[in-house]
Amino acid sequence: MSGSQTRPVAHSLVPADTTEDVRTRGAGVSRQVAVLPVGSFEQHGAFLPLATDTLVACAVAREMAAAHPVHLLPPVTISCSHEHAGWPGTVSISSVTLHAVIRDIAASLRRSGVDALVLVNGHGGNYVLGNVVQESSARGERMALFPAPEDWEVARERAGVQTSLLTDMHAGEIETSILLHAHPELVRPGYETSDFVADDRRHLLTLGMSAYTDSGVIGRPSLGSAEKGKRLLASLADSFGAYVSLLTSADDSVPDTGDGRK
Repeated sequence: MSGSQTRPVAHSLVPADTTEDVRTRGAGVSRQVAVLPVGSFEQHGAFLPLATDTLVACAVAREMAAAHPVHLLPPVTISCSHEHAGWPGTVSISSVTLHAVIRDIAASLRRSGVDALVLVNGHGGNYVLGNVVQESSARGERMALFPAPEDWEVARERAGVQTSLLTDMHAGEIETSILLHAHPELVRPGYETSDFVADDRRHLLTLGMSAYTDSGVIGRPSLGSAEKGKRLLASLADSFGAYVSLLTSADDSVPDTGDGRK
C-alpha cells in the first residue's frame, strides 16, 4: 500500500475442512447439521471494524463447531444494514436477496445430504432470517435461528455482563467483549470512553440509527473485557446443545434446555 497508513491484518473466516473431513464427520451422526454464520458490513463506531457482526457470528459458530459435530460453513458477510446507511463504509443487500441466498444455501445442503441448517445471526437488523426459518419449518425443512434472546440473556448472566440486552444495542459491552477475546488486535483505542445510552428507540426503523446516536454506538463498551467475551462464547456453545438435539431428533418435541426451562 502507498502512504503511511496500513490496514489491520485480515483474518481467515473460511473453514479449512476438506471434503473427506465432512464425509467422516457426517458418517458419525444420525442427521447432519450445518452452521451458517450471517454477519454484516456496517459501522460499529470508531473502535470496532465494519466486519464486527461477521466476526462475532463466526466466533460463536466456531465455538459451537468445537463442541458439537456440525458442518461449519463460511459466513454471509453483507446483509441488511439499512439503518446504518448514514455512516461511511456500510454496505447492504435487500431482505429479498438475503432470503433468497439462505434458501439457495439450504437447498444445496439438502442435495448433498445435509438436511438441517442453523443460522447464526450476528446482526439484529436481519429480521428476515426469522421469516426464512418460519417458512422453511412450515415446509417440513429443519432450520433454526441462533442465538435466541433467551440464549443471549443466559450468556449475559453467566459472563457477568452488566448492560441489559435493551441497552447493549450496538458496539456495546457484548460485542466489544467478544472481539477483545477473539480478535483483540482489531479493537482500536476509544471504546473505554464511548459509552452512550438510548433505550427508547421506537422510531429506529423509520429514522435509522443516526437519529439516536452521533457516534454510531448505543451501549457501554467501556465495560467490555476479554474474559467476558470468553464466557459469553462458552455459554452460547452450551445453549446450542438443545438446538442440535431438536434438529437431529426423530420428532419435533421441545428439548430440555438444561436450566429447568423448555
